[in-house]
Amino acid sequence: MSTVKVTVGVDGMMCGMCEAHVQDAVRNAVPSAKKVKADRKKKDVEFLSDTEVDEASVRKAIADTGYDVTSYSSAPYEKKGLFHF
Repeated sequence: MSTVKVTVGVDGMMCGMCEAHVQDAVRNAVPSAKKVKADRKKKDVEFLSDTEVDEASVRKAIADTGYDVTSYSSAPYEKKGLFHF
């Protein structure tokens, strides 16, 4: 399977600690998650995965941490390098 980029809309993050809690929840739910980045201003968390991601487990992990999941999307991710053909 190729790498996918997952974007999850998250409502309720107010500070850096909130972002850290959401990032930890994603890492626990998706052990293969890389480059996990929560952003309270954009109200989302993004990450990359080389394995299939179970949407339900991601939604549950974030909800169990006390935040509302507002959206979920995943798309193939192409690494942008210096030599792109």
